[in-house]
Amino acid sequence: MERVILAGADGVPAFSYVEDERYGLRCADLVEVLGPGAVDAIMAKLPGWAVAGPVDLGKALVARGARVMRHAHEMTCELRTAPPAETGAPEGFRFVPCDRSPEEVFAAWRAAYPPGHPDHRNVDDDAALRDILTPLLEGKMTGEILPCGVLAVDRDDAVAGGAVVTLFHDRPWVVEVFRHPARTPSGLGARMLAAARDRAAAGGWERLGLVVSEGNPARRVYERLGFTLVGTSMTVVVPD
Repeated sequence: MERVILAGADGVPAFSYVEDERYGLRCADLVEVLGPGAVDAIMAKLPGWAVAGPVDLGKALVARGARVMRHAHEMTCELRTAPPAETGAPEGFRFVPCDRSPEEVFAAWRAAYPPGHPDHRNVDDDAALRDILTPLLEGKMTGEILPCGVLAVDRDDAVAGGAVVTLFHDRPWVVEVFRHPARTPSGLGARMLAAARDRAAAGGWERLGLVVSEGNPARRVYERLGFTLVGTSMTVVVPD
């Protein structure tokens, strides 16, 4: 990953980042602060960008008018030493590859993140399908879909949940774990993630990563499945 270094008004390097894309926005990802002028330089040189980096930086940008997109904790599972877990589908469901169309996946995915959920997308359904789910499942947002991910389908072959894994920065990354709350039993998310985790190990991967939003109770499930905290970041959108 090639890092970009930008200087402040005094010409001194202020921060560095890796350019990426986040929810349709240009993103300065993995930001590292290099000098005291980082906040001023970001505000001046990256209007309209998403900026992902240390929490202190995010809070400083918010104080200058930036909008929080996500406050998240990065977690990693060492697959060779992961604890055993139930990986089979519950009665009435089966696990299939992540090869369904975005339209087939949308209802369960959207229902999993209602208003008030830490990961609720505050956009209308058309925008959520067009701008978030479709590019994600087409491999245009965080990398190609890997075969270790699973979708859960019910007796009618309708998608009821999923654990979607992509190749993100040359490593397997769980980008979504979701289930339709009204159509699935509690514990389905853990089973899907455990199945994806074990399939990733069988595919020769050593580690599996994910991020969980601040305040999301699913973090306890991830910890039970062997995921440990490796870092915390905040992503904000710099005002135009």
